[in-house]
Amino acid sequence: MIAQFVSQHLPALQVVVPLIAAPVCVLLRRPTLSWLFALIVTWICFAMSIALLIRLESAGTIVYEMGGWPAPWGIEYRIGMTSAIVLVIVSGIGSVVMPYAKASVAAEIDPARHYLFYTCYLLCLCGLLGVVATGDAFNLFVFLEISSLSSYVLIGLGRDRRALTAAFQYLVMGTIGATSIVIGIGLLYLVTGSLNMADIAARLPEPGTNRTVLVAFAFLGLGAALKLALFPLHVWLPAAYTHAPSAVTAFLAATATKVGVYILLRFIFTVFGATFAFTTMPLDAMLLALAVAAMFVASAIAIFQNNVKRMLAYSSVAQIGYMVLGIGIATQAGVAAGLIHLFNHALMKGGLFMAIGCVFLRTGSVRLESMSGIARTMPWTMAAFVLGGLSLIGVPLTVGFISKLYLIRASFEAGLWPFGVLVVLSSLLAVAYIWRVVETAYFREPTAEAARATEAPLSMLLPTWVLIGACVYFGIDAELTVDTAFRAAAALMQANP
Repeated sequence: MIAQFVSQHLPALQVVVPLIAAPVCVLLRRPTLSWLFALIVTWICFAMSIALLIRLESAGTIVYEMGGWPAPWGIEYRIGMTSAIVLVIVSGIGSVVMPYAKASVAAEIDPARHYLFYTCYLLCLCGLLGVVATGDAFNLFVFLEISSLSSYVLIGLGRDRRALTAAFQYLVMGTIGATSIVIGIGLLYLVTGSLNMADIAARLPEPGTNRTVLVAFAFLGLGAALKLALFPLHVWLPAAYTHAPSAVTAFLAATATKVGVYILLRFIFTVFGATFAFTTMPLDAMLLALAVAAMFVASAIAIFQNNVKRMLAYSSVAQIGYMVLGIGIATQAGVAAGLIHLFNHALMKGGLFMAIGCVFLRTGSVRLESMSGIARTMPWTMAAFVLGGLSLIGVPLTVGFISKLYLIRASFEAGLWPFGVLVVLSSLLAVAYIWRVVETAYFREPTAEAARATEAPLSMLLPTWVLIGACVYFGIDAELTVDTAFRAAAALMQANP
């Protein structure tokens, strides 16, 4: 009976479970109890997202009507292949970060605030999952705000006072992005009289015949670009990732911007349609230009950073450029390549930020000079960083190689071969900034802090290696990720608003 109920309401439970669980952490109060409860909830969410992905194999697109009210009068959850992929990424990263968080949070956040951390963590998880699952445009905005508001608190919870400034900067930029999105949604409602995204797509006038639709598209594109930190609208990201607690950085870096990319995909392909976005509006040319700028400018800035978290933050801006490049190619192969990198980057960057969090736990710093010789006392942690770095560069047998291979292939198939060459050239910049860390950690004499350091605890090391191990596994056997991404891309390209 319970199993039947869970199966029937799985799309809603995916969002409702963390939403209800969040305030329970406030009632539990005690750090260990709050952590254990949040750990169970995140793994339940991960199991549900896997179940939804498996159900899609036989059922196709899953449509769930909240309260039994059919769309467009009621709120509808609509989960297709793209939605399922992002749900698995968000819930999977959320569940892997939680075991890691126990020791990391204990070291970086005041004990009196631990329950607030787990409460906001579950709220953020709920918001991100809700954005992906919902088929209602205004509901998407509400869940986006839930995830954003909780993210601001998570970033500011650490002992580093600079985190408060970073959180405020993120709040200002996030508010601009959210306002742009809600204005775009309001304009679409003005034209169509509906908030259901599938219904909006069916009611939109012919492409290019209505100026209000053009303005709505511009506002929604701007809002999504801010949320996914597309260059040059990335200014909130480096400070937020640098000064946030390590567990927060690992979680947000692997999930939040991916959901931003999903929002862009959802509106382009399933609401406005590829014809409108890439023919009526020259979005492809704009995305390609911004993607290349992100790949080179952000990578060049990363080379000169002495704070490794900040270095990886700028690297994230560059990697977002690769995802947007795939979308900008505007073919099924290009979109699939972008989705492949969306999944792969979550593994890479989550693992890298976890490894750096381990270093911070033992040395109290993530500046390059403090990491001199650290590989001698933290060999497993730095081995994880090296493998994650190789994946970021795109070395064969890692997921980064798979991403770049399919991006290059898509570029050549679309007749845009110069962009394939630029993917290779930009990878050389990644070699430069990853090598700076490797050279410092392995080939310099240890500092006093590094010499006294010991290996990270198993509770942090194992989750780190789960993600880094996945980088290698899916780099060797990429059939599952590639096949799923191509099916999702085919569904997006065939969407006919």
